[in-house]
Amino acid sequence: MNLAWVYLLIAGFFEAAWAIGLKYTQGFTRLWPSVFTVIAMGISLYFLGMALKNLPVGTAYAVWTGIGAFATAILGIILFGESVHFARIFFLFLLLVAIIGLKFTAK
Repeated sequence: MNLAWVYLLIAGFFEAAWAIGLKYTQGFTRLWPSVFTVIAMGISLYFLGMALKNLPVGTAYAVWTGIGAFATAILGIILFGESVHFARIFFLFLLLVAIIGLKFTAK
């Protein structure tokens, strides 16, 4: 696997980390969750930038947000008891298929 895709995967996971972290900051009123969130944002953007050295921006951005959205939705279900129903799982599956499809069609 190309190192740029590894960077993009890391960036996507840290995007989910900061999105979940935002929930714990309670509007940036809690210090340590806020610190974690800001650090995760920085790490996510750093690795996105590294991936963009070798990947098309449109593909990389779509995959980055897709990984973040998918992981955040799954973590929301696990951590916060968000709803789980067929339609939601089906569309999360479609999102995952789109992410994989973009990876294999990128030039």
